[in-house]
Amino acid sequence: MEMTKLTIRVPIAVLERAKEYAENNQTSVTRLISQYLSQLPVENDYLQDAPIVQSLIGILSPETTIEDYWRYIEEKYGDGLSNPDRS
Repeated sequence: MEMTKLTIRVPIAVLERAKEYAENNQTSVTRLISQYLSQLPVENDYLQDAPIVQSLIGILSPETTIEDYWRYIEEKYGDGLSNPDRS
């Protein structure tokens, strides 16, 4: 992997704590920063920590509409529940 130089500014106390941590864990501050940055998501994967929601993706037909949803709710629970935003 090709490397490049990076200059950052951090509070002295943060740098000292990072150096101490690196020494205690037989690594370097550079490696700590590199490992941290490599863990950042490449894209905004908002469902990464939502496995249940991910497992539901694709269950409904793409033709399913919000009206279908409200029709189901009305059939299941009766007319007592309604969406105030519906026209």
